[in-house]
Amino acid sequence: MEPRTIIFILLVTTSMFMQLEGSRHSIPHISVMGMVYCDVCSNNSFNNNHSYFLSGAEVRIDCKFNAVSPRTAEQISVSVNKTTNRYGVYRLDIPSVDGIYCASESAVMNTCRASLIASSSPQCNVPGFITTSDEFSLKSQHANLCIYSMFALSFRPFKKDLTICGN
Repeated sequence: MEPRTIIFILLVTTSMFMQLEGSRHSIPHISVMGMVYCDVCSNNSFNNNHSYFLSGAEVRIDCKFNAVSPRTAEQISVSVNKTTNRYGVYRLDIPSVDGIYCASESAVMNTCRASLIASSSPQCNVPGFITTSDEFSLKSQHANLCIYSMFALSFRPFKKDLTICGN
């Protein structure tokens, strides 16, 4: 991945985290966030010159959280469809649930998956190389506050424009 792309993704992720921090009075304990973009040149990476974030794209989020309980092994599952905002970002806020502690060793046992459903753009509506992401990074170090930042997903045009992208 290009250094500019990595810096851009870090800036967007930091911005999302700061937005969450700024609204602290309504912060849920778990947030799942990610981005969807149009990969115009079909090269499986975000390029500042030929890629753009997709507003209105639909994403399916499936998460399983293991509750920490001395007597039972409880699991809480959440499945929901979300639509990206004008910046191509989707976000799922999960209210706190007794026994779910995410910013600790138990976070490894929690899983989330984001899958593409539909694009909002008729010019960029073919699912990209990766249509599902179950890889994420844990962005928070605060006690009992998790921000799961999912890897970016993409759509691409039906046909590559050789005048823009070259061979």
